Amino acid sequence: MYRIGIDLGGTNIAIGIVNENFEIVKQGSVPTNAGRPGEELVADMAALCKKLIAEQGLTEADVASLGIAAPGIIDDEVGSVIYANNLNMRHFPIIPLLREHLAIQEMHIENDANAAAWGEAIAGAAKGSKSSVMITLGTGVGGGIVDSGKVFKGFNSAAGELGHIVIEVNGRPCTCGRKGCWETYSSATGLINMTKEKLAECEAAGRATKMTDLVAERGKVNGRTAFDAMRMGDAAATEVVDMYIEYLGSGLASMVNIFQPEVLSIGGGISNEGQYLLDRVTPLVRAQQYGSGMVAMTDIRIAQLRNDAGIIGAAVLGM
Repeated sequence: MYRIGIDLGGTNIAIGIVNENFEIVKQGSVPTNAGRPGEELVADMAALCKKLIAEQGLTEADVASLGIAAPGIIDDEVGSVIYANNLNMRHFPIIPLLREHLAIQEMHIENDANAAAWGEAIAGAAKGSKSSVMITLGTGVGGGIVDSGKVFKGFNSAAGELGHIVIEVNGRPCTCGRKGCWETYSSATGLINMTKEKLAECEAAGRATKMTDLVAERGKVNGRTAFDAMRMGDAAATEVVDMYIEYLGSGLASMVNIFQPEVLSIGGGISNEGQYLLDRVTPLVRAQQYGSGMVAMTDIRIAQLRNDAGIIGAAVLGM
């Protein structure tokens, strides 16, 4: 049997057919065109599902389940998006509407970060663990918590906003309205802002940095600028990376102290730093973990599903 995963993003709707080995065997995408009537979005979603099913030589009867990973606050019991500001959805019954187009019996919907965390628990870095937390370091800091075979969502389905713990009182303004959120320091956006600040500081002081050359070559500052220049031996870039790692490690230690998961996986663009990132943050977390040396330690890993996390995570929601 096959499963379908739908990654509903603000820019594109990515859909994939996933086999029993959690491999995407067929996939495609269509523009989301966020802000348009939700019924149009559902119609495009269903049409692409039908197209991929036919191209794979399957029928809807061959699909065991379908799952949607969507941004915002989700109610899987009724299959609705309670609130998603970037899609302009309020209590939108996406699953009931999709059922009008597709004859797939089992359908689920979950917050995208929660779906990614569930995907890692079922088919990725946390496979086989009883409890896990996934952190995604992208435009923001996303998170998902899995415990005893279930995604923890709180009484109102809004839990898991892990990037919005404050780690610097009256610190950097966050898009959520608070100041000093972990997201503002440990997201790719936070890293880019730190890099820009260091570049301005170097320019004002007449201090040379290889980050300037990388920005000239690439046309902009990105999440790799400081790390790449650091590997070239640049002192200013090393200062940026060291600061970023300190903030990241502090937030991760809080995640461990709150949830004490068996596995904590790190995904998102910054996770491409791989083993170097693990080697730097793991000792920081170990040093700050409550009961360190007295209790079993959380295993910190790089997430495995990478760019497929949305599709695979959505596809396994029924498992």
